[in-house]
Amino acid sequence: MGPLNATSYETVETDVLVLGAGGAGLRGAIAAAEAGARVVIVCKSLLGKAHTVMAEGGVAAAMHNVAYQDSWEVHFADTMKGGKLINDWQMAEIHAKESPDRVLELERWGAVFDRTWQGRIHQRPFGAHTYPRLAHVGDRTGLELIRTLQDRAVHTDGVDVHMEVTVFKLLKADGRIAGVLAYRRADGSVILYRCAALLLASGGAGKMYRVTSNSWESTGDGTALAYDAGAQLRDMEMVQFHPTGMVWPAGVRGILVTEGVRGEGGVLRNKEGERFMERYDRERMELSSRDVVARAINSEVLAGRGTPHDGAYLDITHRKPDFIKRKLPSMYEQFLKLANVDITKQPMEVAPTIHYAMGGVRVEAHTGASTIPGLYAAGEVASGLHGANRLGGNSLSDLLVFGKRAGEAAALAAKSAPKASEARIDESEIDEAIADLMAPLNRPAGENPYKLEAEIQDVMSAHAPIVRDGPGLKAGLEKILELAARSRASGTGGANTLAFNPGWHTALDLRSMLVNAEALLRSALEREESRGAHARSDFPETDDKLEGINFVVQKTPGGMQVKAERRTPMPEYLAEAVHRSFARYTPEATE
Repeated sequence: MGPLNATSYETVETDVLVLGAGGAGLRGAIAAAEAGARVVIVCKSLLGKAHTVMAEGGVAAAMHNVAYQDSWEVHFADTMKGGKLINDWQMAEIHAKESPDRVLELERWGAVFDRTWQGRIHQRPFGAHTYPRLAHVGDRTGLELIRTLQDRAVHTDGVDVHMEVTVFKLLKADGRIAGVLAYRRADGSVILYRCAALLLASGGAGKMYRVTSNSWESTGDGTALAYDAGAQLRDMEMVQFHPTGMVWPAGVRGILVTEGVRGEGGVLRNKEGERFMERYDRERMELSSRDVVARAINSEVLAGRGTPHDGAYLDITHRKPDFIKRKLPSMYEQFLKLANVDITKQPMEVAPTIHYAMGGVRVEAHTGASTIPGLYAAGEVASGLHGANRLGGNSLSDLLVFGKRAGEAAALAAKSAPKASEARIDESEIDEAIADLMAPLNRPAGENPYKLEAEIQDVMSAHAPIVRDGPGLKAGLEKILELAARSRASGTGGANTLAFNPGWHTALDLRSMLVNAEALLRSALEREESRGAHARSDFPETDDKLEGINFVVQKTPGGMQVKAERRTPMPEYLAEAVHRSFARYTPEATE
């Protein structure tokens, strides 16, 4: 079968195109439609199946329903402190101020949150949050959020959803985004989406690692598409290892164990029964930040105190069975069905798992605008809010706050931009992109895409683990560049049909994973210090000179370029809030 020609595609026109149907995409689509735009949501999988559902513990918002002394200033300071001060402070301020309103809005739209005895939305403790701050629905909060937003979106006029469609190329006209090329996964038919503005909400890139909580869709498509179109990426070295993923049986390794277990009183023990977090964060213990807890478990394993499958025990058996089943119903069912473990009677065996990308597309704080006109981003695919380490629960409030803002900004941009039908997209660029899309089908005996994917995962797991070093990162980069060259000869494993061809889909996914892997490794080499999720054994200390520095990635004619960029300093009133937060955790303040 030869490549399709330029006439072999259908055209769909809209004002705002949303790539991704997780929380950020749905909230953005609702906001854009309510602002008067026609909206099409394109999702790689099915509506309702997004990585957002894995955010089980809750939505972080300073609603002070449980801790009356909580405030947006404290939430802001916790976020900045968790991110080791390389966050975009403007995003952190907006997020802390607007999160409560977004949670209440979600409730008005039908979300059923757990309640205090007074009838308010209940809030639970979570790692590195000063006060109980996570509004939750048992341990199924992400699922409830998706359910609520999905219901709102499909009942909002002007929103259409195209499922099981993969976008493979962003198209520009006169320097601004004018559309995308995509294909239907079921039959391979090509679609040209013409749009006046595009909102990326495609999630992270966890599938470039072997052990991850991410689903198969999380191959970093959004960041790779934006990079290829010329947008800047930022903080790509910052990838979060969630401290607690399942480890046994082997088939479930990496599946998330919510931080809500620790928020409800679960404790971590090594194989000797020792509550080891006292060694790593005596004040916050299991409720320390995720980077600290993940490295603590890793250190226990390396010291020979790990559990049989190289992890730690997470024990909540001291709580009553009814309490566990009420507060953690998903965890109870998950371990019983997948591991034959009754968590009301037995400890869970857990280990770190790749969970979240703090880095992503560089965006403007107030609007989610990228460095390319007409291109916006929100949620995990966007960078800035979380800095060097995301606090649990901040992801759900992030996608609500910035999904809304980016959707509104995209709708406004669409009104002032040329109509989608009038944009002059270069036909030769379309022809070339379609030829690239079809290329793996013309190499049925080319490099096996599944083997290449496994090699990418092995390289990243070995060379960019929880604790990294310069030689390992350099060796990993060399291997990734070699894999990138080999991927250009990848085939489909013998099948050359357009219909239901997972080998073809995987060959295309490789491109996204390789861009994300290269950006991570190059950025990690530049950051010669340990900060948050980025720990280097050859630079174990935090360098104060790099506190104000973000590393920015951009495509150039000579290849990928990484440059250091200094942020503007925080205003005094925000700096003072952060200073007070640090003072709370000095030995003098806590003894």
